[in-house]
Amino acid sequence: QVMEGEPFYHFRHRGTRPRALSRHWGWHMRLTRDPQVLWFEQQTVKRRSKRGGGVVPTDPWFPKQWYMNNDVHPDLNVLTAWSRGYTGLGVVLTVLDDGLEKDHPDLAANYDPLASYDFNSNDPDPQPRYGDGDKNWHGTRCAGEVAAVANNGICGAGVAYNAKIGGVRMLDGSITDIVEAQALSLQPQHIHIYSASWGPEDDGRTVDGPGVLAAAAFHRGVSQGRSGLGSIFIWASGNGGTNYDNCNCDGYTNSIYTVSVGSVLGDGQRPRYGESCPAILTTTYSSRTSSKVQIVTTDLHHRCTDKHTGTSASAPLAAGMVALALEANPALTWRDLQHLIIRASSPAHLQAEDWAENGVGRRVSHYYGYGLLDAGLLVQAATTWAGTRPQEKCSIQAVQVPRDIGSGLTISTDGSSCSRSIRSLEHVQVQLSLSYSRRGDLVVALSSPMGTTSTLVTVRPYDTSQEGYKDWTFMSTHFWDENPKGIWTLRLENRGDALNTGQLTSFVLHLHGTDEDMPARRSAATATDECLRRDEQGACQDCGSSLYTHQGSCLSYCPPRYYGRARGATRRDSARVCARCHPSCYTCQGASATNCTSCPSGRSFQDITHTCHHP
Repeated sequence: QVMEGEPFYHFRHRGTRPRALSRHWGWHMRLTRDPQVLWFEQQTVKRRSKRGGGVVPTDPWFPKQWYMNNDVHPDLNVLTAWSRGYTGLGVVLTVLDDGLEKDHPDLAANYDPLASYDFNSNDPDPQPRYGDGDKNWHGTRCAGEVAAVANNGICGAGVAYNAKIGGVRMLDGSITDIVEAQALSLQPQHIHIYSASWGPEDDGRTVDGPGVLAAAAFHRGVSQGRSGLGSIFIWASGNGGTNYDNCNCDGYTNSIYTVSVGSVLGDGQRPRYGESCPAILTTTYSSRTSSKVQIVTTDLHHRCTDKHTGTSASAPLAAGMVALALEANPALTWRDLQHLIIRASSPAHLQAEDWAENGVGRRVSHYYGYGLLDAGLLVQAATTWAGTRPQEKCSIQAVQVPRDIGSGLTISTDGSSCSRSIRSLEHVQVQLSLSYSRRGDLVVALSSPMGTTSTLVTVRPYDTSQEGYKDWTFMSTHFWDENPKGIWTLRLENRGDALNTGQLTSFVLHLHGTDEDMPARRSAATATDECLRRDEQGACQDCGSSLYTHQGSCLSYCPPRYYGRARGATRRDSARVCARCHPSCYTCQGASATNCTSCPSGRSFQDITHTCHHP
């Protein structure tokens, strides 16, 4: 066919598969020899993503999704990840919970039956049990946070809205070790990410973790799952804050194989239900104090809710962000992801008294881990990440004879014997056996040779147990990338009655890490500055042709209430800017009231006229 207005012709033939990259020999020779053909090229299908045409989803409730629509600063920066073309395509997640409403109109298109099972009724259908006050809504809400379909006019959008989502029904019945193990090892070559928001009682007096079978499932998951790269387990840190609980007394959240996610309110305050412990790696939003709108997601009976909350709302947001990172780089191992999450988290405006800088200059808190997770940074770091060297483990038996604890006890041990195999630390575990007259009065802390102190367990006033700790393993992420060489110090301190007594019978220090010098790698946060020209105030005036200039900075997308257009001062000016939509629009393709593509909350979208009206 003749190309309109161009001196080119488009020839088609049936001899090549549409996606063939190798040239068709016969036609190639024939055209090469034809003196009338000055130039030709076999056309191939190119991967292109729409720009301007809407990074911001048009779903009616997206304007309520404050944690990812730029309403709070900083938000989870999901729009930046989307603008780079990452939406979770090809990634499979499952939510281990009380079921999944698989026919929900905002989930059905992404539902994956292969990532689902019902271990309560032993059948493949994860549909929740209705009636009984409809209390089995939790799994459906968590699933919508991850993978609610975008741009379909229903509800809001999931963080990874092109990912496949499954559900495991397991919490609506009696839970045993074998049920947990089966759920954690469901289809490990098909499912990439498992999201879980459950564990032992958050009552501030329980010390409990996985049984023999579940513990084996975790280990098998990271070593064999995802073709040997390792299954990704995302875990909620717990809701026991009001009971002064500590997540290091929960063996699921403090496992080295799980990514433990903490919670923060929209204004940076700590939620009262939030637990603290050094096993927490990162944090996402869970609720907001300044408005009635919490987390927006799918709900039972094909409904939407904006009332989802708690640390169980934080973990699925992190799971969705990890799905974006896996799409950006499918070759990441379970350990690579933990390295990247640390690098993509920052203290931002998160409020706590205990922020402290560790030995490699990262700020870390027992409430938030390394801080608020940033999806844009996470996918950017994932694309350029070079894999880590193998995991090394080195254990030091630090107590040979029983020691009285009394009002306090300090034990020092040298980590230098481990510095041959481990140059940069990852997880550090402390395995203790001790007796004590009131377990909750005992504070346990570990200090590294580089001067970082991690409080392994705080006072738990409701823990009156006289059982002590029987071979219990505490974990800390706060020494990440430090060098283990030198003196490690364990401190046990009685914060209760002076008459409390007990004995420490065993203390093993387990160091995990790698023989690479990890701090030598530049951090993801130091991305190259994209600005080409700044004014006297330092605001950017020109971001080049691939980014948008917006309020003095360079963005890969235009935020809600703005649309992208050429600055167009001259024809040679290729700069792009974000221009304001009409005040009636939430997203738009131009400046007038008839250019809307979606509406703010409280207005309804008219499809034919592309306008927004008060209903």
